[in-house]
Amino acid sequence: MCLGVPGKVLDVQGMTATVDFWGVQRQILLHVVDAPVAPGDYILNHVGFAIRRIPPEEVAATVALFEELLSAGKTDLMAGEVRAQVGEVDASDG
Repeated sequence: MCLGVPGKVLDVQGMTATVDFWGVQRQILLHVVDAPVAPGDYILNHVGFAIRRIPPEEVAATVALFEELLSAGKTDLMAGEVRAQVGEVDASDG
């Protein structure tokens, strides 16, 4: 399953953004994102690339959905996939 995880852009330097995912910061590439991004924007990240800038009117609903998935029971397959993606973020930061 392919999953894009939402995160908040903290800084942009050229084609790289520092993005916050539930308290974990990662460097994300901007080469394929569908629109320019700036600090304060939210993006969907997939394997280290921003694939979509989340329109401001969709941010609250998108983040709420992912928070709901993260808090879902252990038997929920989608919740498990989201936790795995966030877990990969944590593990790679060290």
